[in-house]
Amino acid sequence: MADIVIGIMGPGSNPTDQDLKNAYALGQYSASKNYVTLTGGSKAGVMNEALKGAKDAYGRTIGILAFADKSMASEYADIVIVTAMGSARNNINVLSCDVLVACGLEAGTLSEVAMALKASKKVVLLNQNAKGTDFLKELGKDNILVANSPEQAIEHIEAILKV
Repeated sequence: MADIVIGIMGPGSNPTDQDLKNAYALGQYSASKNYVTLTGGSKAGVMNEALKGAKDAYGRTIGILAFADKSMASEYADIVIVTAMGSARNNINVLSCDVLVACGLEAGTLSEVAMALKASKKVVLLNQNAKGTDFLKELGKDNILVANSPEQAIEHIEAILKV
């Protein structure tokens, strides 16, 4: 049986402090359950914090880079996949994870959420603004779950995975 992969997505630039704390907590959770944590792999923002949280809890991590330069990867990524695909790599992120959690929202993250919905995947939105949440809930219907804390996001993840 393949490992469970938790995709933690969010802003690489200009994340809020809360986005970073949430990403770190979810990375730790993922590792505690022996899941693999997957992000966009950069050493910036939510991506880096999620990987760091997982590594601090002795978890396994994957970073899927948009760049051709492996040196831009987070030091916390065990496996770095270099795509040189720019934002097109977002589809790889989405299709490679079992559950996608969005910690914060910016254009790249929004594209990942949209791709996940198109692929009929469940998405957990953590601490989104009300307008964005309403729009995505209307668009995604039952595939969008809203969380106001990492603990609530974890409850949604476990319900999705039925663990």
